[in-house]
Amino acid sequence: MSDPRIRVASDEDWPAIWPFFDATVQAGETYAFPTDLTIETGRGWWMERPPGETVVLEEELPEEGSRILGSAKMGPNRPAHGDHIGTASFMVAPEARGRGVGRALGEHVVQWHRDHGFRGIQFNAVVETNTAAVQLWRSLGFEIVGTVPGAFRSPTHGYVGLHVMFLPLV
Repeated sequence: MSDPRIRVASDEDWPAIWPFFDATVQAGETYAFPTDLTIETGRGWWMERPPGETVVLEEELPEEGSRILGSAKMGPNRPAHGDHIGTASFMVAPEARGRGVGRALGEHVVQWHRDHGFRGIQFNAVVETNTAAVQLWRSLGFEIVGTVPGAFRSPTHGYVGLHVMFLPLV
């Protein structure tokens, strides 16, 4: 990647996020989002408002400007008495997979939660067949604290488990 940077996403970034968001949702292998989302309704599923935040990782291209290669959203996992534990979701453009985009976004999200005083990060639903994600989160210190068997219906693998993963920050 040439000159990647992570910054807070703006509403103007959504049209650049939408193609890989939609492709990921339509593939049906990693998120249980509705598959009938439009560019407008999808925005509400991804663009976090405070106290959460959505970020993008963009790459500067010498003659083309910049392009967004991935995005993450983060914030409290639950409101009120559960708001000390964070959560996050990630999407990487298909053409950018395997280039370190997910790791850079993951490291950013962990630091964001530390900087905002969270006591831990809980991923509620990591599809067990998404082995690249499971491996990445484990390499960042997350542990699988439980698996709900058959909780996700994968178009490729059938009914598979959803891992709950946790990283303590204190």
